[in-house]
Amino acid sequence: MLPEDFLVFLLKAKQNTYASGRTPDSSSRPASHDLTFAEGSYLYIDTYLGGYAFVGEEAVWYGSAPLWGMNYYGKMLSPDIPDGFSPFLKHALLRVPHDEPYRGPAEYTEGSFLYQCTVSGEPGWFKGEEVIFHEGKPIYRLDFHGGEVIQ
Repeated sequence: MLPEDFLVFLLKAKQNTYASGRTPDSSSRPASHDLTFAEGSYLYIDTYLGGYAFVGEEAVWYGSAPLWGMNYYGKMLSPDIPDGFSPFLKHALLRVPHDEPYRGPAEYTEGSFLYQCTVSGEPGWFKGEEVIFHEGKPIYRLDFHGGEVIQ
């Protein structure tokens, strides 16, 4: 069972790493992008490889024990990345909902961009998908899944 304060930490970690626009930390593996956030006994690490198409993992430790993780794979669906895509994605991810603390909200619109995220499950075991549309056309998709880690 996940600790009661886990979700509060997870939301704070997500809002203070990739979505914040913070520069990645030192790479832990060749060509990886790593972002860490620590508070109290918790440690969060988001690490990914690639850019146009990418794979990654978010994980949380409590003390030295792994507690929770999420894997993801995403890619652009269009050869041309519209101006404003990256800031738009980060704005959507900053709005990570308390009841589904995985990616962004069910729906978010800004200018000509639309973000949609669907999830099934709960923090202990879940899967989902996010899609971004630009001017009504899908241009990006990401699949994710994860849950509680028990030794």
